[in-house]
Amino acid sequence: MSTLKKLSEAGQSPWLDFVSREFLNKRGLQKLVAEDGLGGVTSNPSIFEKAMGQGSDYDSSLQAFLDRADADVVDVYEHLAIQDIQAAADALRPVYERTQALDGYVSLEVSPYLAFDIAGSLVEARRLWKMVDRPNLMIKIPGTADGVPAIRQLIEEGMNINVTLLFSLDSYRAVAEAYVAGLEARARAGKSVDRIASVASFFVSRIDGRIDAAIDARLKAGAGADEALLKSLKGKVAIANAKIAYQDYEQLIAGARWKALAAKGAQVQRLLWASTGVKNPDYPDTLYVDTLIGRDTVNTMPPKTMDAFRDHGTVAETINQDIESAKRVLADAERLGLDLAGVTADLVVDGAKQFTDAADALLAAVGAKRSTFLGKRQNTVSYDLPDTLAKAVEKCLDHARKDGWQRRLWKGDASLWTSGDESKWTGWLPAAEGTQVDARLLSQLGRDIAAEGFRDAVLLGMGGSSLGPEVLSLTLGSAKGAPRLQVLDSTDPAQIAAVQSRIDIARSVFIVSSKSGATLEPEILRAYFHAAVVKAVGADKAGRQFVAVTDPGSQLEAAARRDGYRAIISGDPAIGGRYSVLSAFGMVPLAVSGHDVAAFYERTRPMVRACGPSAPPAINPGIYLGAVIGEALKAGRDKLTVFASPKLSSIGYWLEQLLAESTGKQGKGVVPVAAEPIGAPGVYGSDRLFAYLKLAGDDSRDLDAQVDALARAGHPLVRITLADAGLIGQEFVRWEVATAIAGAVIGIDPFDQPDVEASKIKTRALTDDYENTGKLAAETPLAEDGALVFYGDAALKGDGSLKSIIAAHLARLQAGDYAAVLAYVERNAAHEALIESMRVAIRDARHNATVSGFGPRFLHSTGQAYKGGPNSGVFLQITSDAAKDLPIPDRRISFGVVELAQAQGDLGVLRERGRRWLRIHIKGGDVAGGLERIAHAVRQEV
Repeated sequence: MSTLKKLSEAGQSPWLDFVSREFLNKRGLQKLVAEDGLGGVTSNPSIFEKAMGQGSDYDSSLQAFLDRADADVVDVYEHLAIQDIQAAADALRPVYERTQALDGYVSLEVSPYLAFDIAGSLVEARRLWKMVDRPNLMIKIPGTADGVPAIRQLIEEGMNINVTLLFSLDSYRAVAEAYVAGLEARARAGKSVDRIASVASFFVSRIDGRIDAAIDARLKAGAGADEALLKSLKGKVAIANAKIAYQDYEQLIAGARWKALAAKGAQVQRLLWASTGVKNPDYPDTLYVDTLIGRDTVNTMPPKTMDAFRDHGTVAETINQDIESAKRVLADAERLGLDLAGVTADLVVDGAKQFTDAADALLAAVGAKRSTFLGKRQNTVSYDLPDTLAKAVEKCLDHARKDGWQRRLWKGDASLWTSGDESKWTGWLPAAEGTQVDARLLSQLGRDIAAEGFRDAVLLGMGGSSLGPEVLSLTLGSAKGAPRLQVLDSTDPAQIAAVQSRIDIARSVFIVSSKSGATLEPEILRAYFHAAVVKAVGADKAGRQFVAVTDPGSQLEAAARRDGYRAIISGDPAIGGRYSVLSAFGMVPLAVSGHDVAAFYERTRPMVRACGPSAPPAINPGIYLGAVIGEALKAGRDKLTVFASPKLSSIGYWLEQLLAESTGKQGKGVVPVAAEPIGAPGVYGSDRLFAYLKLAGDDSRDLDAQVDALARAGHPLVRITLADAGLIGQEFVRWEVATAIAGAVIGIDPFDQPDVEASKIKTRALTDDYENTGKLAAETPLAEDGALVFYGDAALKGDGSLKSIIAAHLARLQAGDYAAVLAYVERNAAHEALIESMRVAIRDARHNATVSGFGPRFLHSTGQAYKGGPNSGVFLQITSDAAKDLPIPDRRISFGVVELAQAQGDLGVLRERGRRWLRIHIKGGDVAGGLERIAHAVRQEV
């Protein structure tokens, strides 16, 4: 007879602390049952990590699962693990039946992240119990102070419980009381108690590991008269502790309370000796089995220990031997100050940490395989980072893992950032899963609009309400038969007129998009186009051409109801504008463009899951990127420069707002650089981090080669590849998570925008003053040169010429600064080309980063970083008289005046914040001519 099988004769059941797919497939479990009298199996994340993460045994099952449907990382793990647990339970079912539910159990652990969460443990245990659906399952619950109430409740509910992480006698007693109390409550309710099982897993070798280390330290320091006694205690304290726990068990079952339960058929809660593999090679390898054999106990052994005991273990009832000696060992340990109580308390915390570390490793391994098997369904990323930055990122990710950033993010834990009101602003996370909108309703709205023959759709919005939809429009286009979407986010009269000239007012639908419903620009654009539609089709029909997207209870909602809008789609007040693209603010324009909203979410979902709360930072695309951005900034690389292949080119403008508004505050933050043409590696300083987003199939060979050159030169580079344009939603998710995480790395609130509000306040004061007086406040120019009028510091004047003023302004650029060209003029290709030529000239000659923006669009975007971020910007503001102004219905003020007021308000805040600035105003309305002169001067003077 096997030595292991003889354990049963002594009243102890041998269990195996191991499970794997290969082991089960080869019928290894059935062999141990038949030959060794195996009574059960325990599992934990460390065991599954070795099984799932190393080798290919699970690959076919994983691939088949993902071919049917994608899932969160933890769900993928559970799918694989539960298959093993069910298979193990089925193999042990004969043991369970033969022993009348005393033995034959397989244990599955609740998430170790819930070790100190009562409510979470209860929910998780019930869910796993239902999923496995086997009577011989044991749910593992940590025996922490928080776990004890959960254990009592679950026993009352009739579940089998394996209590883990028991080290101290007090903890064991509390757990034993919870078991008894749970059974008593069940009995009082008239429910059976005869087939409920529990084990109390008392950890052994870890105690000796800590105590022995303390003894060695004392001996090394010189123990004097205590030396011999200290040496005699090595390898003894853990066994003594376990033996006294067994004495407590015997006392419990001898009591009246237990006898009353036993009369009803209740089973004892057996002590299970865990952590019985020897850590010290000087000790016999069967030490923690040989010395702890007794009735109504279990010893769960790792395979190595089981093999050793089978070969040379000794079977004898030892648990009740030398009890007085065990008591002396504990008394001596206390007298010598070895602090067993402190050691066991620390081991609970350390044990929980080891379990979470193992779970992190497990989920990371499963998540990495998930991403591999998803293939082109999930956008890919790679990083080329200098060693110092790579090490800083690795350290940051490890800190994020230990601190559970992925779980804290999804819980909206404000302490991840500044402990302010951040928890009120994380509605964008569930929105990414498609919970904020009714996808079928929106798609029907789009079909109805197309069916009624509308040819164009114009979105009237600013900032987050416009930049995301613009990316969707330019990347995906409009479906066949659906209106062509145009985004209007400007108060420039020429730009408004250009949009109006391209549409048939009577056959156009207008999406008025404003979270607050009181933002100036969407409101006056709404008024302007509503009046135009009324003129074209009549007041009674005009409302059918308008859709409002706004937060509930807003001023816009009231106006939309009054004017009979076709639809009013509500936003979520818990989502800030720049994080809103995957909410109604992005999905309504997508639907009106003829796209299937539900299908879009489905294609976005792999990245949501990859960035989810169960994905550890090392494999979490959003957290990883956030760590790179944050650590790069801390290393002085605060200019994140975005390149994109042709069909993705518009995403840079969305990223500008997301990054600048979120991180640019308190004198620090990321300065995003979009639409700056790529240059040779030598024109860039050490203040850059580069990101390259590429669409597979785009004609980007030249750009690819230039990006490769940057990487070879040692510049830090993030490369992201999309298999097709329909996966653009995944990048919204990745970058939103990354931005929020970068805020945590930097130590700021990534959801507020205090300096954007400052600009709005100044603009409002100027426009209100105009409504009252009919004019804007007078300004004193620095100089004039033909049609160009200059405003700025007296030190810039020189001889008053364009050449000298530009030269003086550019001379203020220092290493690490960035040059900004902010133009309050029509945004068109010709103007963009002239501004681009200035940027390239400055960058190539001075090696400074350059940014640009068209006002007032950038005010709701990068304007936050310019005013609240680092004082490293040198700003050239360009304004112009309107060649042909446009009136605003029922307002004294015109669009041209509003645009000029916005420019003045913007400049006023820059001036207050001590920024270096120059304003050039183009008189007479010849914008192209004025820009050409300015661009020529910049190119000459750099």
